[in-house]
Amino acid sequence: MITVFGSIGMDVVQSVARLPRPGETVLTPDYALLPGGKGANQALAAARAGAPVRMIATVGDDDFGRLAVANLADAGVDLDWMAVGTRPTACATVCVAEDGENQIVVASGANLETHAGQLAAIELSADDLVLLQLEITLDELPAAVRQIKAAGARSVLNAAPFKPLPSEVLEQLDVLIVNEIEARMLADDLGLAATDPIAAGAALAGRLPGLIVLTLGADGTVAFAGDGTIRATVLPIRAVDTVGAGDAFLGAFAAALHDGAGLADCLRRGNTAGGLTCLTPGAQDGIPEAGRIAARQGEIEVSELV
Repeated sequence: MITVFGSIGMDVVQSVARLPRPGETVLTPDYALLPGGKGANQALAAARAGAPVRMIATVGDDDFGRLAVANLADAGVDLDWMAVGTRPTACATVCVAEDGENQIVVASGANLETHAGQLAAIELSADDLVLLQLEITLDELPAAVRQIKAAGARSVLNAAPFKPLPSEVLEQLDVLIVNEIEARMLADDLGLAATDPIAAGAALAGRLPGLIVLTLGADGTVAFAGDGTIRATVLPIRAVDTVGAGDAFLGAFAAALHDGAGLADCLRRGNTAGGLTCLTPGAQDGIPEAGRIAARQGEIEVSELV
């Protein structure tokens, strides 16, 4: 079972001709309400990739909360462990301009009430894999990681959005997944010299015991393992919207890892899911099913990085 312990919310997305200046009001004809939150996106991606998934998160007793879980329920995600908090469901207000620039404000809401005690209520085992992100209260992470380790389960942390992480967490992770910005920020936080993202990933791999996976957008992914470093390419596509691509990668990668696939195949499935997601606007609408991933994962090339 894959357990996602993390965030869930709604995105209010508005397309505008240009972003407003301070104090200015800009009108736009419409808006879209789209389910989101990195935790929910990754749970949906893992479920659509074919894995059994349960979601531990907190929503408010409101319409946004009910809308936020709809896609998860349709995908068969176990929602029995979802909590209803006293705060409203998390909400991100996203303004996207015609030139691609955006402004995002996130109200964390009920995500701030998600706590490690919710994870402790589950009887984790060595067959479990737990996905974590950084959109809930950071203070809950050490206890969560200790619980995962004590149960013999595996932990996968997506260090996004970046926050400085305690060594207690970093040293117990099985897999750490970061993009190029997060890799350099974490390396800098740990006092590691890194002139570029690849160097940052290598430095993190030299310091931390777990697998380090570095996502590089259109430049693919690089995995730093104990027995070598490998790089995976991306699908040859014309991207429409890259929102949610990283979460799609995470979910499909985790599903493959849970299935017992080798690292190269995990990267192929993750990169394929991330690429296919870019063909449809929105964080969740484009996340692909297992069949679409399988049909195109052979287009991903994996090679040793020298």
